[in-house]
Amino acid sequence: MKETSQKNRNIMSILAIVIGLLMATVIPFLTQTSLERVLTGLVERIVTDKTFSSGPPLFDLFYPVWRAVIFVAGVALIVISQEIKKGEEWTYQIAMSLFALPAIGGFFMFLPYVSFVEGFPLPVLISVIGLTGYFSLIFLRKGEMIQKWTRFGALTFIGMLATHAFTIGIGAQRTMATRPGYPFYKDFAWWLFNWVGEVNWVAVILLFASIPLLAIGKKKGWWLAVIGTIAILAIDVPTQFIRTKTLDYFYGATARHWRAALHRCALFQKTFAGIRNTRSVNLISPIRLRQIFAETCQVVPKL
Repeated sequence: MKETSQKNRNIMSILAIVIGLLMATVIPFLTQTSLERVLTGLVERIVTDKTFSSGPPLFDLFYPVWRAVIFVAGVALIVISQEIKKGEEWTYQIAMSLFALPAIGGFFMFLPYVSFVEGFPLPVLISVIGLTGYFSLIFLRKGEMIQKWTRFGALTFIGMLATHAFTIGIGAQRTMATRPGYPFYKDFAWWLFNWVGEVNWVAVILLFASIPLLAIGKKKGWWLAVIGTIAILAIDVPTQFIRTKTLDYFYGATARHWRAALHRCALFQKTFAGIRNTRSVNLISPIRLRQIFAETCQVVPKL
């Protein structure tokens, strides 16, 4: 962080304070309003479909949980804002993780609006607040533009996959609570549904843990992301063939998510090849490009 200009560190610090305040003061009210709209929509849906009767208790639990998590994250951003300004290295990783929380939580809270909630989806604003800090820190930190855009892509897709995986877990719990013959399992398809939900939740932990490490190009972060994505792929693909009523498991396993993390190094190689074949190679020396790959991908391309 100390190699980042003082001007950019000042901007990072201000962002931490402003977004932290929004997370602690505005987002709690956005969350409550969103929750009330979701509960209203669910109550109306339950009249015609009793399988949604497990929805209110789940959302009444997890919306407030996300509100509390985001509140604490906002307070944390304010507390470390001056250390960000000083250029303390550890603050960058922490700030990236804290900004990721409203981004992930907001998109989770947004999904009910797709099915049974009318009106403007307020949770989108929650995600935008988090993403503003998340993306800003990626580009404000000193580094080559290739490096920044690659991390932007990888970290964005990891956040998307974490959101989807968390939501799959919620959907599984909602369905399990109203399954035929509860508390028993009618057949393999039903306990598979329970299994896939919990595997996705475990994968969320790995994916989220990879964010602060990948943000600074640590190989450990890459491995955490790979393990999480492959675990999701391994459970979602067979589940999609058994439970064909929805394409959620296909989305969870689709290449646009997991390949972004799995082939991060390949993206670097492709980018390098494209630059090498254009005049822009003169703007960045081959030696410097080699250093970028070595630092962020642990792969040194042949020049």
